[in-house]
Amino acid sequence: RADAALEGHSLVFVMLAALLASALWVNLATILGAPVSTTHAVVGGVVGAGIAAAGFSVVVWPTIGAIAASWVISPALGGIFSALFLAAIRRTILQRKDRIAAARCWVPILVAAMAGIFAAYLATKGLRRVWSPGTGLVLMIGVVSAMLAWLAARPWIYHRSQGMENRNRHVSRLFRLPLICAAALLSFAHGANDVANAVGPFAAIVAVLQNGGAAAGELELPLWVLAIGAIGIALGLALFGPRMIRMVGEKITKMNETRAYCVALSAATTVLIASALGLPVSSTHIAVGAIFGVGFLREFYSNQRLRSELLPVRAIGIDTSRLNATPEEAVAKYRRRERRRLVRRRHVLQIVAAWVITVPATAVLSGLLYLLLAALML
Repeated sequence: RADAALEGHSLVFVMLAALLASALWVNLATILGAPVSTTHAVVGGVVGAGIAAAGFSVVVWPTIGAIAASWVISPALGGIFSALFLAAIRRTILQRKDRIAAARCWVPILVAAMAGIFAAYLATKGLRRVWSPGTGLVLMIGVVSAMLAWLAARPWIYHRSQGMENRNRHVSRLFRLPLICAAALLSFAHGANDVANAVGPFAAIVAVLQNGGAAAGELELPLWVLAIGAIGIALGLALFGPRMIRMVGEKITKMNETRAYCVALSAATTVLIASALGLPVSSTHIAVGAIFGVGFLREFYSNQRLRSELLPVRAIGIDTSRLNATPEEAVAKYRRRERRRLVRRRHVLQIVAAWVITVPATAVLSGLLYLLLAALML
């Protein structure tokens, strides 16, 4: 914590530099199409300005190590769970001979699982700043929500599936309404949690000014400060949202209702399990990692299908030196083209690179901004 070694106006400069640096970096990353963690950007900004103001001893390095670990833990867990969910849906519904009957059985169960997981997710993460229920109560909320959702979803799925063609594309439409509900609940949870993280430095500035220049102890977030953060998130969604939504939803891998449902369910499940185990995770990294998991699973199935369909070939009586490519090379090129279509490596590398450099980049930028502010105020 920076405020442990900083007092008064020095803390104001640190938090102001952190706000400016994180805002500049997140907006730059958004313009470039890289979904980075706002929380990580704010943390990097506070660390950089704190080091510039009071030296390296002001930083709690185990916390920074935990944040660095989340770069691997978050997307890995999100990808694993989304791939498992998609594989389960393929096995229980999409690969069945009678997909409609399978959907009538399993989609209500999946909707119930979503409702239970999201109810527990909101209780532990989305509402934790206003209400902190115990583990037993969280489990009860999840179970009751799942049962109610199953009772409501079963007749609705049966009605929606009447007259539906026995094709994957049509069966996937049954996930449309549950997906909309999942997206709304995820947005609510992100807003409830991430607004407080984003406006934390601003709240620290307000607390110092309200205390007559003295650093505050336990930081309280005034309602009007949270309102500013909420308005900022709404404006950011209106201005930059469509660009980032297209990047995450279309450019990494092709999505449909079923795959997007697996991503949303994976995000909530991963946060719940990570919170229970005390693992440091980022909601942004989890969601994008879940998309990676769906894309790479699709690629795995596609390569399996190619291996089963493409027979070994051999050129007989032909001078292959005159050909543009041997049969084996042609097959390899076809497979590489298929992989690029399913998961675009360029976007994956761009996103991962942005994740890795977010904390150090905002730290350096924040440190420079702090020195500039301190020099201007002398």
